[in-house]
Amino acid sequence: MLSMLVVLVLYLQTLAPTVLYYDYPAMRDSTALQVKAYILGIPDVTGYPTYTMLTHLFIYLPFGDPAYRVNLASAIYAAGAVFLVYFICLKLTCQIAPSAVGALLIGTSETFWSQAVIAEVYTLNVLFIAAIILVLLVWQDKRKDRYLLLAAFLAGLSLTHHITSGLLLPAGLLFVLLVDRKRLTDRRLVLKGVGLFLLGLLPYMYLPVRASMGFTRWTISVDHTLVRYDPSTFKGFLDLVTGGDFKGAMFVFGPAELPARGVYYLGYLLQQFHPLFLAVALLGVLHLLIKDRAAILLLGFLYVGWLLFALEYDISDIYYYFIPTYLILAVVAAAGFASLLSTVRTLVANLPVQARTGAVTLALVTVVLTPFLGVRETYAEVDRSEDYKGREALETVASRVEPNATLIHHRSPLWYMSLVEGRRRDIKLFATFDLSLSDHEIKAIRAAAKMGPTYILYPSAANRCAMKISGLDLVSIKTEMLYQVVSREEPSGSGKQSQGCWDALE
Repeated sequence: MLSMLVVLVLYLQTLAPTVLYYDYPAMRDSTALQVKAYILGIPDVTGYPTYTMLTHLFIYLPFGDPAYRVNLASAIYAAGAVFLVYFICLKLTCQIAPSAVGALLIGTSETFWSQAVIAEVYTLNVLFIAAIILVLLVWQDKRKDRYLLLAAFLAGLSLTHHITSGLLLPAGLLFVLLVDRKRLTDRRLVLKGVGLFLLGLLPYMYLPVRASMGFTRWTISVDHTLVRYDPSTFKGFLDLVTGGDFKGAMFVFGPAELPARGVYYLGYLLQQFHPLFLAVALLGVLHLLIKDRAAILLLGFLYVGWLLFALEYDISDIYYYFIPTYLILAVVAAAGFASLLSTVRTLVANLPVQARTGAVTLALVTVVLTPFLGVRETYAEVDRSEDYKGREALETVASRVEPNATLIHHRSPLWYMSLVEGRRRDIKLFATFDLSLSDHEIKAIRAAAKMGPTYILYPSAANRCAMKISGLDLVSIKTEMLYQVVSREEPSGSGKQSQGCWDALE
């Protein structure tokens, strides 16, 4: 409990205070998630129905603005995950201090902490993972079928949140096979487990039901990038929940490329944990191989599976997919610290009582304090408590854009301004799907600029170049934030001028 309270205080102190903004790749989806949790929307691949419905409940809290409440949900999920990790470690070590260390290690790791202070889906994923691992370990101890059935239900439910949770199903079956294979031949138990797993998938029904209510069509009419898939059809549903366009980025690297990908992972790993902890984690693996082979094979299967999936996935923010592996390492590090403390107790067993007590106490204090190495630096790195950039952009647009204007943006807080706060709905939002502008989008922007006042929020260098070449000038309303788009009679960016613009980008 104390570990959970410590990290919760840290998360609340560093929590983003209001609406977020697009920051590639660190916060590519945060603003959209804030909006969709509020209006019960349909998030991008893979739909995240469980996240959407659970996080929507936070909207009814009586403090902060809706965006803050969605951010808060991530902090609560993260603290809950840390709480469960403590009990996972306690089941494996039977020692309080190492268990607290394991929980604090994952709770204060930089990447996990960074996701606990913004609207994102990763802390809820870790909460589900920890819950299922803990239930399986409790079953190993109690041997009551109800725990297996609960694990089956949670496995289905977790899959409705994050596709990588699917690995928990074969891992759980492997664990049961190693602990008590007879449970897998109990037909009644298996049928109940399958039924509860399917029941756990029920939140998927949210997607077609919500789409059939006309939500998708209404949202697309507001902004065509706010909903990219229509799950009211079977094809659209299947495409959404299995990864959509991102399926093409899965399992793309060959054996020759994996060493470099492994080095990439190691770089992020060393940002999370001091090498000392990795050495202790290795000791924990050896300790569990002797003490509880089934548990270490469960953890090892999950670690290797999640790591291989992440190494083979070619997306810019893949480092978030490393978080489940950090959870496994934190747990085995707890086992390593437990082994070290047991060794200390053995070494001082023959000392006088006062000396023995002093030595053990010193070892305990040292172990408990180790997770706080580097916490100050991590705090400074992840702190968003004074981050009002999204609110500043929103208020600038609300106060300085002319009535009935067209505004070009890319995953900006303007969704939030219109759909959550209900402000400036006279503005026509023109969303670009990418940071660059297609020829079709340029033509549409030229037409809008000729019809009335047109603006662009946070234009990228590619935006500026494409507009310049196409005969569109940008007049600063607020430097580096908001610009008015003015159309010249004819494009003048051809030939050397065109080439010079793109050369400058390179």
